[in-house]
Amino acid sequence: MSDVRICVDAMGGDEPAEVVLAGIEAALEADRSLTVLVAGPEDVVVPFCESHERAESLVAPDVITMEDDPINAVMTKRKSSIVLGCRAVKKGAADGFFSAGSTGAVTAAGTAYVTPFKADRDGKKTAIRPCLTNALPNRRGGLTVMCDMGANPDVEPWDMVRFAQMGAAYASCVLGVDEPSVGLLSNGTEEHKGSVFTQSCYPLMAEHVPGFAGNCEGGDITSGSVDVVVCNGFDGNIALKSIEGAAKFMMDELKAGMTANLKGKVAALLMRDMLRALKHKLSGDAKGGAILLGLRGVVMIGHGATSAEAVKNGTLACAEAVRGGLVERVRESMGLEA
Repeated sequence: MSDVRICVDAMGGDEPAEVVLAGIEAALEADRSLTVLVAGPEDVVVPFCESHERAESLVAPDVITMEDDPINAVMTKRKSSIVLGCRAVKKGAADGFFSAGSTGAVTAAGTAYVTPFKADRDGKKTAIRPCLTNALPNRRGGLTVMCDMGANPDVEPWDMVRFAQMGAAYASCVLGVDEPSVGLLSNGTEEHKGSVFTQSCYPLMAEHVPGFAGNCEGGDITSGSVDVVVCNGFDGNIALKSIEGAAKFMMDELKAGMTANLKGKVAALLMRDMLRALKHKLSGDAKGGAILLGLRGVVMIGHGATSAEAVKNGTLACAEAVRGGLVERVRESMGLEA
């Protein structure tokens, strides 16, 4: 494997910094070609980096919390781990950035410092909207790419075309899907279904998105009927949280049923390995996080309630996206100049 340097936000997430550091340590052990630039307060990152090979400190005295207004925090806390991490990618000091911190702040900092690609629109070069993307497990045993998952609540039809192009590039580059199929999230599969906005997106996507399969419904996010599901960030975030909530409800109900009596406890014992595998699959730890597509560098965002395992996998996934040339593949998918 080629050498890669990934910057990781030691202060990202709801858990203490020690959890993030444990994840970084595990990532370094798993990938001997990986160097991690650890961003955070001096008393957190310097002792860790001094005791670990291939770990370098990036001292960031400011911390952006989940309670901070994202845009204001990025503008005022310019020595935060999130801002300095994105600036490290911009300057070439790091090949990618991973944070389990505020999604809004990472999106704002990535847009401001890593910067998005630009496309021609009405005779002018206009920055495209970065798209928050991840792959969710489906009933066919594979993964379905979903974008946008929350970065852009309000978009225009051409933004949806870009999301679709970038999502297809992700499916091809990261998941190895040849000629991925792309669905437009709507309230029915028929072409005439959907809101006025969705109906305005349909013809543009049909013309400009290779593999466009028409409208798809919410159930198709987990059915595996299409490889990529495209929506605006408002709908995408609601759909994602609904899926996560339903999965948690089912796991809680299953656990309650299996601990209610002796018969249930015996069944739980027999099904222990299967239940653990299901919990791991639904938790998201195996994937590590979502990626902001459309930037001139790799920026990944982990779940706030992250674990050491999720930090490890997010850091490794960030490195693999760099090695796989994902940024270049995304640029090519939209036909943009370098």
